[in-house]
Amino acid sequence: MENIMGLLKIRVKRGINLVVRDTLSSDPYVVVSMAHQKLKTRAVKNNCNPEWNDDLTLSITDPNIPINLTVYDKDTFTVDDKMGEAKIDIKPYIDAIEMRPENLPTPTTVARVQPSKGNCLVEESSIVWKDGKIYQDMVLRLSNVESGEVEIQLEWIDLTGGS
Repeated sequence: MENIMGLLKIRVKRGINLVVRDTLSSDPYVVVSMAHQKLKTRAVKNNCNPEWNDDLTLSITDPNIPINLTVYDKDTFTVDDKMGEAKIDIKPYIDAIEMRPENLPTPTTVARVQPSKGNCLVEESSIVWKDGKIYQDMVLRLSNVESGEVEIQLEWIDLTGGS
C-alpha cells in the first residue's frame, strides 16, 4: 500500500450558471477523480444553479497527481451529458499545510492563490488557518463548455496525529 499523506475532504458547495443539457434545464452532479479514486455528488434535478454541499474525501499519496472535477447532467434513458470540467490544483494548499501554522491566531490567511493559466480559479483563493484546521475556498471555472462554475472548499485531515 502506498504511503498516504493524509485525507483531502472536498466540499462541493454549489454550481453557478451551469449549462442547459436537457430541454429547459439540467440535472447536474459532480464527479471528482484522482488516479484510481472516483467519487460523486448526488444529482440535483432541474437546476442550473444547484446547491450540493456534499463532502467527498480522497486519500492523498502524491500532491502532484491531478484532481479532476467533472460536471455531468443525469439522464434516465441515455448516457449522462458532460457539462464541463476543471482541475483542482492542491500544491499551494499542501505547501501551506507543510508550513505548520499551528501557532498562528485563528483565523489567519496563510496564503493567497491568484487565478492563472495554470489553474481554473475564477478569483483569488485564500488558504485560511481556522480552529485548528486549514481550509481553502475555491471557485473553479469549467472548461470545454459555454459557461459554468463550481464552488468548493478543501479541508485537510491529518492521519499522523499532528507529529
